[in-house]
Amino acid sequence: MTQEEKKLQKKDMEDKTCHPLPADNDATGIIQSTRDLPPAHYTLQIKNFSILLGMEEEKCNSGEFEVGGYQWRLVLYPNGKKNSNGNGHISLYLAIAATNDLPLGWEANVHIRFFVFDQIRDKYLCIQDASGRVRRFHNLKTEWGFDHLLSHETLNDSSNGYLVDDTCAFGVEVFVIKCTGKGESLSMINEPQSNVFTWRIDNFTDMKNEFYYSEHFTIEGRRWKLKLYPKGSGTGVGTCLSLYLILGDSETLLPNRKFYAKYKLRITDQIHSNHREKTVDQWFSVPGNGYGVHEFLSMRDLRDTSKGYLVRDGLLIECKMDAISIPY
Repeated sequence: MTQEEKKLQKKDMEDKTCHPLPADNDATGIIQSTRDLPPAHYTLQIKNFSILLGMEEEKCNSGEFEVGGYQWRLVLYPNGKKNSNGNGHISLYLAIAATNDLPLGWEANVHIRFFVFDQIRDKYLCIQDASGRVRRFHNLKTEWGFDHLLSHETLNDSSNGYLVDDTCAFGVEVFVIKCTGKGESLSMINEPQSNVFTWRIDNFTDMKNEFYYSEHFTIEGRRWKLKLYPKGSGTGVGTCLSLYLILGDSETLLPNRKFYAKYKLRITDQIHSNHREKTVDQWFSVPGNGYGVHEFLSMRDLRDTSKGYLVRDGLLIECKMDAISIPY
């Protein structure tokens, strides 16, 4: 072979990512792809593979390995599994081992990926069930796999890189799906009953503290209170009133759980009913914390008697709960 012919052959081998895939993999129930990462859980390398092809024993078992609290092994049929019409192919299965140690009525639900190593391109052919199908292992079904994982023709084609110097490697990833029994149910309530709270503040100009709380009120079993900063908070300091809805300190929430609330905060125009209103929606998770608006109402508008917000030194504040989630 000339030097130029060798270059062309090398380029052809580099251009091929894997052996030709079926035109419609989903139709066969199998998806094939390539990737760089090796199998996460187990690899079975076989040297002098041709000896396996000539042995009388139909299958070859790997050693055991643990994934997801179960013991597993690979079961390889070099000449195909006979009773599954695997002739002319390599059949590969995942088998659950040490079943005598499992409790009565055991069951394992598993998503499986098999791999064949392409030694030329340093990539892995990944073979798995289409549509992420989950396989159920139990006492009467202890093996799952593919009768036609790889044809002998594909394996023996040197340009594919699966069999080099009579050596090949297979692998598997095992993802055990376990039901923990944990979960939650939420009911999203629109316009809950008794969803409006009114807070009347008299002698507003006498308020000297940084902030004030309303009395507690209850909506759909949750305790709340309003928090007012007369001289502002955050970006509203010195220029605006700041107003927030606070989840009651005595509320108890499960760890890492949140619930949703959508509400309107309102300062009432007591003359023209042209109220100043802001809508807030948030997920609450920490008792004593709250959400609202820093720049709710400017001091200038508040002091403008024609606006109707402050009448005879009295202020009316409302909170209306539009929606809330509750566990059930």
